[in-house]
Amino acid sequence: MNPPACHSQLMTDHAALVSAWQQRFDAVLENQLPAEDQEPAMLHGAMRYSALAGGKRFRPVLVYATGRALGIDEEQLGPIAAAIEIIHAYSLIHDDLPAMDDDDLRRGLPTCHKAFDEATAILAGDALQALAFEVLARGLPEENPGSLEIVRLIATACGSTGMAGGQALDLGAVGRQISVQELETMHRLKTGALIRASVAAPCLLAGVGREICDAVSRYGDCIGLAFQVHDDILDITGNSDLTGKNTLADIALDKPTFPSILGLDASRERAHELRDNAIAQLAQVPGDTSTLAWLADYVVSRDR
Repeated sequence: MNPPACHSQLMTDHAALVSAWQQRFDAVLENQLPAEDQEPAMLHGAMRYSALAGGKRFRPVLVYATGRALGIDEEQLGPIAAAIEIIHAYSLIHDDLPAMDDDDLRRGLPTCHKAFDEATAILAGDALQALAFEVLARGLPEENPGSLEIVRLIATACGSTGMAGGQALDLGAVGRQISVQELETMHRLKTGALIRASVAAPCLLAGVGREICDAVSRYGDCIGLAFQVHDDILDITGNSDLTGKNTLADIALDKPTFPSILGLDASRERAHELRDNAIAQLAQVPGDTSTLAWLADYVVSRDR
């Protein structure tokens, strides 16, 4: 069944807006990275290879969509979007290493340690993490009282009580039977923390009240977990030509996933429940939140 014309137009409008943000962001990111011919050239080449290798730019898009709802000028959002995506790029480099998931393919290309070497990949990840906070230090307005809180938020999101902690739990769960509650805790940290920071940071920049910031953070928490549930589904049902990574990778590593614990149908139901919960939070947020609602739906309907 074809969607009504007005619904189809709405989808097209949001998709066009997201595409414009992605293009805008790629230019922002390019300007924040060291030149490829700047020494040490191999290290900088590895950093650029991983950070500029495409991808959905989902986290920067969330930054822009939240900023739009709160009336923030897009220019002010660039440093936050760039820092978060740079951290995401570093995490993927390290996640793909032989000591972690030992992946050969990322976004349809050889992973960083395959394109360069393992030592260079480790250093590229380390340097990207440092660069993210340099970008924040250069770009956030000193006079804004929320700037320091944004740095704290993003640091926490990628630290031992955020992304890195989730990765540690993930590695410790290999070959073990864990509960769905343990799995959700793990992924709220590993995947969800940086996604939640992507929507919470613009709230701090805008200086909105606690009630709005909490609602936006709950939205981010829900779509962050939904994102991982759907990723687990795509690991089984996805097309590697579209996802840009090998399918059945989690099964090969004997990692617990939502489908392995709940089954595919119940995993889809959980993803849709999380989407609905995320959208419900937007009722408490002023401004135009329609793109945020569209993105919540995108999370559980994407093919890559």
